[in-house]
Parts: sequence; structure tokens; C-alpha cells
Amino acid sequence: MSLILTALKNIPLIRQGDNLADYLLNSLSETQIELQENDILVLAQKIVSKAEGRMVNLADVQPSQKAIELSQKTEKDARLVELMLQESNEVVRFRKGVIVVEHKLGFICANAGIDHSNVLGDGDNKDVVLLLPKNPDNSAKQLRDEIKKRTNKNIGVMIIDSHGRAWRNGTVGICIGLSGIPAIIDERGWKDLFGYTLQATIIGVADELAAAASLVMGQAAEGTPAVHVRGFPYPLGEGSLQELIRPKDMDMFR
Repeated sequence: MSLILTALKNIPLIRQGDNLADYLLNSLSETQIELQENDILVLAQKIVSKAEGRMVNLADVQPSQKAIELSQKTEKDARLVELMLQESNEVVRFRKGVIVVEHKLGFICANAGIDHSNVLGDGDNKDVVLLLPKNPDNSAKQLRDEIKKRTNKNIGVMIIDSHGRAWRNGTVGICIGLSGIPAIIDERGWKDLFGYTLQATIIGVADELAAAASLVMGQAAEGTPAVHVRGFPYPLGEGSLQELIRPKDMDMFR
């Protein structure tokens, strides 16, 4: 088995309203990759959010009293905190410099996934932030459908972001939206090398692939927000972000 991940070349800075399928297909051609059945395209969340117009200028944000009080406790910009509250179901934890929330999409993350890095807006760059896509699964599906229409290839599309983890240092790539690929593989009932029946093995294959693609993309000035994947070791099939999210009543750490 071999798994091949290739960063796609020459994708320009994305603006609101840009057609990502155009850029991806052009980049595949420039990278000399011809799409095949069961290939996967992995996209950084930023280019999806930018294309969907999810940039917000903090100058246009009026913080609530709750945001002001939380900003004083965390020493964060009250306008940014207000956006975090708007994008979240609840605040889970906070300390100086960080606010951990349950995002409206269901997962736990720092600062509601709102990002300053590699975001260029009109005027003062420091005042422009980027929110996560409203419905990443739907964003992935729309892009997948358009590429299939134009290439007649059945592929998978995944949107990823970088998240921290409760028990380990360092951020890793995780899946926040997908279409045409499984989110998890349930191996309960499978046999191991010695004939033992697996009892609790459920693999987060979308997150595993997201982490691998994140290595290829980089996190700073690499300018490679999309990765082509060939050799994914499981059959393609429909998955959703919700499969990756542990239900609250089963979350022992909240």
C-alpha cells in the first residue's frame, strides 16, 4: 500500500466569490496530476472561508457586556471575544490568552476557530479576522459535485483546520467538513493477526488524513492550501463531520 499526498501548485490568494473548482482544476493541471476515481482533494479551511466571504472587520463589531467581561479575564480584544461568543454554543474553559468553546458546528476548539493569520482584508490587516465556514460538509459537497460534473470523476473532498489537543502540546490538522469519504471506520468485529476479535476499535480516518495533509500544506507562508491524495486505504463513501464529534453525554472530560 502507498499513500501519496501532493501539494497543489500556484493557487492564488482567494477572494470572496472566487470559484475554488476553477483554481483547483488549474492547479492540478500545473502540478501534472490527472484526477482519477477515488482521489481526494484536501483543502485548508481558510480558502473555503475566504471564498464564502467569512471575513469580518473588527471595527464593525460591537462587543456585548458578556464579551467585555470575558475579555478582561482573558486579556483578549473584546470585539474578538464577541465574535467567539456568536460562533459558539458555550464557553467550556478560559484562561489568559485563550478561550475554549463548543463551536456551533459541535466540536471543541480554541477561540471558536477564528483566525488572524494569512488573512488580508481592506485597510488595516490586523483588524480583519476569518470565521469558519457556516456548513463545511455542504461546502465540501458543493465543490465535489462541481468537480465531478466537470471531470466525470468520483472523488472525495475534505476541509481541514488546525486544532490543539487537551492532553498534548502542538496543533494538528483535523477534519471539519467532508463529502464522499468516510469520517470513521468501525473495525469492531474484525480479527487481528492472532484471531482476536476487536472490541472497541473505531478509527478516525478523516482526522488521520487531515493530519497527513496538514504536514504537506504547512502552517505559515508556504502558500499551499490544497493537497491531492491518492491511495486512501479505505473505500470512498459518504461521511459527515458529526460522526467525528463525541456526544456531550459521553464526553468524560468536560
